[in-house]
Amino acid sequence: MTAAPALYDVAIAHVRTAPQRYTLRHRTYMWLIDPDRPPELPLLLRPLARFDPRDHFTGRAPSVRAGLDAFLAEHGVDLEGGEVQMLTHARVFGYVFNPITLYWCHGPDGTPRCVVAEVHNTYRGRHSYLLHPDGAGRAVTDKEFYVSPFFPVDGRYRMRLPAPGGRVDLTVQLERDGGRPFTATVRGARREVRARTLLRLAVRRPWSTLAVSAAIRLHGVRLYLRGLPVQPRPASRQCPENHQ
Repeated sequence: MTAAPALYDVAIAHVRTAPQRYTLRHRTYMWLIDPDRPPELPLLLRPLARFDPRDHFTGRAPSVRAGLDAFLAEHGVDLEGGEVQMLTHARVFGYVFNPITLYWCHGPDGTPRCVVAEVHNTYRGRHSYLLHPDGAGRAVTDKEFYVSPFFPVDGRYRMRLPAPGGRVDLTVQLERDGGRPFTATVRGARREVRARTLLRLAVRRPWSTLAVSAAIRLHGVRLYLRGLPVQPRPASRQCPENHQ
């Protein structure tokens, strides 16, 4: 089922409904790749897309796939060499910030085995969730990682993560006390990986992951100035090294 790498021109929205309503929207682009076979770009374009194992899982594995396999082994999952589709941001001119990277994992016969959602926060921490979605890509998991300074580490995530095709359409909702105070969506169209396509996206969305990181921080400041209380950040049990 080896698939060619693809680009997705996406719109990302973060909608907060409690304790104050607030919306953040921005456009960027993401890559869908096989981590065993990252795209080979012309030399001049390589600064626009680098997939570095330091940016994922412990950051110490020799490859992204090795890091994924080690994480899965810790949770009793063996893909037996099956293929993986990875949706992520690449390093652009040496910088990357990946709020979420998704891995759709398959067995050797192509049957879906699981999905891994790897989450990064702006404090250089990271945490991965092992998910077993239903046929519609829906999964639920307890929240275990500090992401926003305005939400404690409680509640659970309700996710809809169908594998990308001609479009990508993902939803992550935080549930707390019977409500859903936060929803994130990623939606966009697939683009074939061509030099001109990558250049066009890079020009339209320059320093795309740096812009995402800056926007998250800016909106955090705005919420703080509105009086939204900050939740204490617990001592992290996760790998703090994001090497950005």
